[in-house]
Amino acid sequence: MTPPSTPTALPTKISFKAQMLLAREDAIIQSVNRLLAEKGFEAMTVDEVAADVGIAKASLYKHFPSKEDLAAAAMVSVMRRAQGFLDTLPAELPAADKLRKVVAWTMGLKLAGEMPSLPSQNSSLRTALMDNKDYMDGLMDVSDRLGAWIEAAQAQGALNPKLPPVVVLYTLYARACDPVLEFLKMGELYTNDEIIAFVLSTCFEGLDAR
Repeated sequence: MTPPSTPTALPTKISFKAQMLLAREDAIIQSVNRLLAEKGFEAMTVDEVAADVGIAKASLYKHFPSKEDLAAAAMVSVMRRAQGFLDTLPAELPAADKLRKVVAWTMGLKLAGEMPSLPSQNSSLRTALMDNKDYMDGLMDVSDRLGAWIEAAQAQGALNPKLPPVVVLYTLYARACDPVLEFLKMGELYTNDEIIAFVLSTCFEGLDAR
């Protein structure tokens, strides 16, 4: 006699109202992400975000109670995209190639206007980010993975072993906000792919004649 099968739990159905709220939050985060990329945190206003999404400021505050919360949500979104991209890299790919692909990906976001511009000094946003568990967990995860690849690339002779790994890590992070990208794009002499290739070369091979 065949034993009765265990019933499979059905996925919880999300109500229409909840779907609309999620869609609105996604639209808000996308707007904040774009405005942060265009203007930076200090210049961006909550009124601009509400107008861009097409909702009242009071409705916006129901989702995110402050400007800092808005920006933090956008940064969490970017961090999750970064984690997702890292997950797509083949395990067998050499460490140095993984690093190049990550840097190229971040520069692509920058050139597409999808990389938020953050304050370079202490600010209310930095405090909010430090207090945001989702952001900090994502940052630690990304940093740990990149750090492991940096050490592996140094051990394999693909990166200068004399440089402290943390120096290399911050140098790679800095490419996500490199003003050279915007300067070259404004010149309209090169495609985005060419710009990324140029900056990758200066980052990984340097400026010395070969």
